[in-house]
Amino acid sequence: MTTQLTAPANPVLRVAPAAPADAAAYFRASLVFHADVSDVASGLAVEGDPGFVVLDSRSTASWDQGHVPGAVHLPTALIAEQAEQLLDKSVPVVTYCWGPGCNGATRAALALAELGFQVKEMLGGFEYWVREGFEFETWEGCEKRAADPLTAPVDSDDCGC
Repeated sequence: MTTQLTAPANPVLRVAPAAPADAAAYFRASLVFHADVSDVASGLAVEGDPGFVVLDSRSTASWDQGHVPGAVHLPTALIAEQAEQLLDKSVPVVTYCWGPGCNGATRAALALAELGFQVKEMLGGFEYWVREGFEFETWEGCEKRAADPLTAPVDSDDCGC
């Protein structure tokens, strides 16, 4: 018996893609749980009630360093004891933390969901809010930085996504 060695498959296709119906279900579910920074900013920019509240789950020192205007500050460790006094369960909550390397927004979203809140996580967190050029508040007032061309279109408000 001869054993024949074959070259490893292309790393992308080493595991075959999901069936289209399975992929559609997965990506639909992802959108149920996540919102990106641009969508949150667009939602907040409309006149009147956006239909959701933004929650910053970081520490007070982090909040003071900068936060999304109008966000509610509620560190994850305090959610169990304070969420029901600060938030309305009929209004969806969008959580954020520092950025993609931090799972604080995920932990905050879990804590809120376990209390019966409708919740989504803002992908990119505060880091991408700032990097995409949206205004933010600090203890000294409002700031805005130029958009990072690696995260947002340079000459357009619409990335085409």
